Amino acid sequence: MTNREVHVRGGRIEAADLDFGYMPGFGNHHSTEAEAGALPIGRNSPQRPPLGLYAEQLSGTSFTVPRAGNRRSWLYRILPSVKHGRGFEEADAGRIRTAPCRESNLPTMPLRWPPTPIPAGGRTDFLSGLRTIATCGDAAMQAGMASHVYAADASMDRRYFQNADGELLVAPQHRRVRFLTELGILVAEPGEIVVIPRGVKFRVDLVDGPIRGYVCENYGAALTLPDRGPIGANGLANERDFLYPAAAYEDVEEECELYCKTRGRMFRAVLPHSPLDVVAWHGNDAPCKYDLRRFSPVGATLFDHPDPSIFTVLTAPSDTPGAANVDFVIFPERWLVMEESFRPPWFHRNVMSEFMGLVYGVYDAKPGGFVPGGMSLHNALVAHGPDAEAFERASTKALGPERLSGTLAFMFETRYVLEPTAYASGLDRIDTGYPDCWDALERRFRPPAPSR
Repeated sequence: MTNREVHVRGGRIEAADLDFGYMPGFGNHHSTEAEAGALPIGRNSPQRPPLGLYAEQLSGTSFTVPRAGNRRSWLYRILPSVKHGRGFEEADAGRIRTAPCRESNLPTMPLRWPPTPIPAGGRTDFLSGLRTIATCGDAAMQAGMASHVYAADASMDRRYFQNADGELLVAPQHRRVRFLTELGILVAEPGEIVVIPRGVKFRVDLVDGPIRGYVCENYGAALTLPDRGPIGANGLANERDFLYPAAAYEDVEEECELYCKTRGRMFRAVLPHSPLDVVAWHGNDAPCKYDLRRFSPVGATLFDHPDPSIFTVLTAPSDTPGAANVDFVIFPERWLVMEESFRPPWFHRNVMSEFMGLVYGVYDAKPGGFVPGGMSLHNALVAHGPDAEAFERASTKALGPERLSGTLAFMFETRYVLEPTAYASGLDRIDTGYPDCWDALERRFRPPAPSR
């Protein structure tokens, strides 16, 4: 498939418009070429690949993983990645942290942060504007995750990033973002997500101005669609709505910087050419994007509030069935129709840890202090639930069909305890008044009168 919407002009990738010829289908084996005839036919590694390109395999899983779960792509590029692997020197990781990371002395309690300020001055790009809020597990053991936030007012230009520690799920919150990756271009807006597999090189450009959003770094098994169980064959996130990029490349021979995060350390190398030089590729290990507004929610139609697991978009399974390394859960627009039921999320203590963010709108359980761009963390067995205002309203209102509109919240949920970073633990950043939202809850218990 030739991508006719992307052209190489003056050695730079430019877009004719925002339609990059995306290919639908989660986990499909895609084939795409930016130049006609670049893909070899009938074999992966011919003696002489077409157009003088180099064949290179990108493995997302070990070779012997069963076929249903095996991920790999064949790339046909101007120069192989071995040309990107020399001259690395350790660089400052800034505010990026990788598990294991234990920098905080905060007590076990509900935590909340206001939105991260968007920088001004035009000097902060996606990489330098990435800040780690919490981590868990151990990246070297491929267990756990990290929650980050990004805020940037500049494009990466000739700076590129490769993360060998984990897969990245990016959720823009403020303005559109353009991801230029080895395998093509993805543009995402608030309400969409982008997933970049472990090890794929990319850079991030602004589209409409300064940007902000959330990032989940998944150290474990690659994100996949959850089983639907008794829900059946349809609903939730559907494979056809995940979009993969058509091939696009940079033929640039000028100085570029490649940053690589591995073993929790950041390294930098200067390259004489762009690493985004893949002219064609085929396989199923590739970046993709998904519009969360296409998620088809299910819910209770008679009584009670169901578990939030019914809103799982993607999951990274662990070796314990049902206890995910990471679940990506959303709370989208939906109807509430439950009779004689408390409709917001109930008070609870969850064995899983919950990192939550709000992309836009109002979250029904926290209509007050939880604002778009903000974050909260409720670690394993930390009690939380609706604030006093939401509880009072939901307990006394007349119940009828109710539509939650213009809202999108999400949760990175993990089986491990999340450790806030030193950056996130600063009292000037934490919403210290968060626990006050439950102060107005009063004793309501009325014991029955003694029987005579």
